[in-house]
Amino acid sequence: MLVLGIESSCDETGLALYDTQRGLLAHALYSQVKMHEEYGGVVPELASRDHIRRAIPLLEQVFAESGVAHNAIDAIAYTQGPGLAGALLVGASVACGLGLALDKPVLGIHHLEGHLLSPLLASEPPEFPFIALLVSGGHTQLMRVDGVGQYTMLGETLDDAAGEAFDKSAKLLGLGYPGGPAISRMAEFGDPTAYKLPRPMLHSKNLDFSFSGLKTAVLTVVKNQTTNICEQDKANIARAFVDAIVEVLTAKCLTALKHTGLKRLVIAGGVGANNQLRESLNAAAAKKHFKVFYPELEFCTDNGAMIAFAGAMRLQINPDAAKKDYAFNVKPRWPLDSISDI
Repeated sequence: MLVLGIESSCDETGLALYDTQRGLLAHALYSQVKMHEEYGGVVPELASRDHIRRAIPLLEQVFAESGVAHNAIDAIAYTQGPGLAGALLVGASVACGLGLALDKPVLGIHHLEGHLLSPLLASEPPEFPFIALLVSGGHTQLMRVDGVGQYTMLGETLDDAAGEAFDKSAKLLGLGYPGGPAISRMAEFGDPTAYKLPRPMLHSKNLDFSFSGLKTAVLTVVKNQTTNICEQDKANIARAFVDAIVEVLTAKCLTALKHTGLKRLVIAGGVGANNQLRESLNAAAAKKHFKVFYPELEFCTDNGAMIAFAGAMRLQINPDAAKKDYAFNVKPRWPLDSISDI
């Protein structure tokens, strides 16, 4: 089965071709980071217009790289939600328009399901069941995954997600956008003993998260500086911030594994590329004797490959999931645990 995947939920336009026998044939991605930098965050209208400009050239690119004819595909999977409504509509309209032109069925995919399944694209994919830490954009969630479409929510953020805390704290330190990679790089040069920031909900008796207070703590530290913050002070604050988030995420993952008795942990989403988090989880895995899986670095951020793959996995189980009904709608808000079993 050959599936075309289209991702356009936020500020990356991604297209890919996935074959269930041959694997990932081609993928192309365009990031809008440089366009949004001057605004300090994603501007939805600009994001939507840029998806319109990029989608068709990227579509032609993946077909050219794969050597596959347009009409050779079996189905088209697109991100139906969650995400920015205007951006989602671009991907949905391209998918349904192409489906109509080629007489191919289309399938809406949950963006977070794409992230959740993306580690299965790695050379050594995890087996079901596993615990998944999903840290993508405005989402920080712990899930039990028993199979494709079989997700049980164990805990989630009550306010700011980890990614949001990264971006907002980086902005407080004047590090620009996107903040996550910038604050992580700066943290590598920081003194871990210079500042101590709170670990929100570290000792709570559940698997929920809260990072709004941590962001406020960074704001307080910055405001308490009597002079302009030097680069070393920024690095020290960044280190304290990253250490706090990594400790909380690691502890919650260990608790989830202990409570479920599972021995496989999957990390998915943009924060999964964070070096400090990977080091902490790898050390914990060696000590506690569980195995941790990550997506390839190129698939940590939004991409078309994860949508094509998720679509292929769903269609393998239920070939009738894709429809030749080209009237579409998008779901800017769409809880992952609301997806019914296939």
